[in-house]
Amino acid sequence: MLIVHVFVHVKEDQVEAFKAATLENASNSIQEVGIARFDVIQQKDDATRFVLVEVYRDAEAPARHKETPHYLRWRDNVASMMAEPRHNIKYTNSFPNDDGW
Repeated sequence: MLIVHVFVHVKEDQVEAFKAATLENASNSIQEVGIARFDVIQQKDDATRFVLVEVYRDAEAPARHKETPHYLRWRDNVASMMAEPRHNIKYTNSFPNDDGW
């Protein structure tokens, strides 16, 4: 398993458009065979900050995901909505084990 937290800071006037585009991407992404979870969470005290929690079943799944039409559409649509470049941190799971996802 590969777990990626993507940190996104969106321009104030783009929050709703970003959410719409990101929820569309997430709902398509979770249908990919290589993705176990694809969560979109919004910071409670700052609505312009989001974290995408992406859980991939294998090391190749992120590259496959980045080739999908829904990801490419999301990437292009949200690029101008960012207040700063997004960044990510990669993790491995400790619990539950891989079968628990």
